[in-house]
Amino acid sequence: MMQYQAKGNTVLRTHLNVIKVVDGDGLIVRNRFNKEEEEIRLLGIDAPEIKRCRKLVQDEKETHLPGQLLMDLGVLSFNKLKDLAPVGTNVSLILQEKNQYDTYGRTLAYVFLSDGSCINEIMLSEGYAKPYSRFNCMMQYEYQLLCSMAKRTKNGLFEFIPVF
Repeated sequence: MMQYQAKGNTVLRTHLNVIKVVDGDGLIVRNRFNKEEEEIRLLGIDAPEIKRCRKLVQDEKETHLPGQLLMDLGVLSFNKLKDLAPVGTNVSLILQEKNQYDTYGRTLAYVFLSDGSCINEIMLSEGYAKPYSRFNCMMQYEYQLLCSMAKRTKNGLFEFIPVF
């Protein structure tokens, strides 16, 4: 597990339960006390899309891979995230204070399991996501290293393709 050192102010949220896995880089969580729900976008990572959308078209152009293949890979990422954080899983979040939400209103966060492992890191190191720099991520360099190792060892999606 990597050290999450504050390179700026961070916010910690605890006592959350996963109520839905949206795709390979998104969850919906509920606060155990006030029952508020929020959609989480795993900060610093990107998994292939699972349905046709504008981002899938962009990914097709950038990777030169067919959309259906990317969506099939997206389902593998989605299933991996469901295995890591099934409905009911207790999680905690670390948010970067100046970078808490994306353009769709989703909370950008590093998501931690009760054993202290970071889901963002696991998805990268096991090859089911790649680093994503659209939103400022204090762990970008470390995430690039994890992804490079996954590519080298052909983990996860890298077993099938060299880039996604």
